[in-house]
Amino acid sequence: FQEPLSQIGQASSTIQLGTAACNRVFTFLEQEELPDEGEKKTLLDHNHIRGEVEFKDVCFGYDPKKLTIRNFSGKIKPGMKVAIIGPTGAGKTTLVNLLMRFYEITSGDILVDGVSIKKMSRHELREIFGMILQETWVINDTLRENIVYNLKNVDENRLREILVETNLSHYVDTLPQGLDTEIQKESALSAGQKQLVTIARAMTENAPMLILDEATSNVDTRTEILIQKAMDSLTSGRTSFVIAHRLSTIKNADLIFVMKDGNIVETGNHDSLMELGGLYSEIYNSQFN
Repeated sequence: FQEPLSQIGQASSTIQLGTAACNRVFTFLEQEELPDEGEKKTLLDHNHIRGEVEFKDVCFGYDPKKLTIRNFSGKIKPGMKVAIIGPTGAGKTTLVNLLMRFYEITSGDILVDGVSIKKMSRHELREIFGMILQETWVINDTLRENIVYNLKNVDENRLREILVETNLSHYVDTLPQGLDTEIQKESALSAGQKQLVTIARAMTENAPMLILDEATSNVDTRTEILIQKAMDSLTSGRTSFVIAHRLSTIKNADLIFVMKDGNIVETGNHDSLMELGGLYSEIYNSQFN
């Protein structure tokens, strides 16, 4: 008597899961395709990018009737480390998504080295940036291939230097075949080690500018210190945008944008913002008191 009812319940659950999956698939298929940008010419020399970024009265909303970012303006000088902080939903990640043209801005403009990103192809723009995200990933291949990824003729000496800078050299020395040891997605790599591999990958890519989004949010304090040292080495001398909830990771930023409800409410470095005694000071004290 109970078995048929149990089977009906299991079938109903499977149907509900299938319906939800179908809805996601069809929602994806119904999205408009991005316009072809094959005719756009390369506008910047990637070997001589200075790294100046300017936001000019940028407005954006996922819903055109409700703006998430309102009249955002700011100028970042070459080589600056810029931190973007604020409460959840303040628009931090949205701002970076606009910079990478994952979404098109509603109004205003963003300039990279004086060139509007609207005039640049998405491919060219994204080649300029290296990205380190909160969610790390590895592929089923050797550790070497996980670091160099699709790059060819990477100098072995430089690769060894990167391992030292990212605190991976000792771990690599303990592996049976060193860099040529096979790594699986379900391997024994810890969250911190995967993040260090991601940083090593970005160092190898050597992109002119960087975006780091919550790169230390899933690790313990000791591992965070190792990752922070690696990120400091990575960001040295290049324009970097760092999104972080842990303010300990951005105290040394050259410029901090404090966002709330899509607006910059405070701007400065750590010391000046602490003296101001505003939202940044409030968030910082809540984390360390």
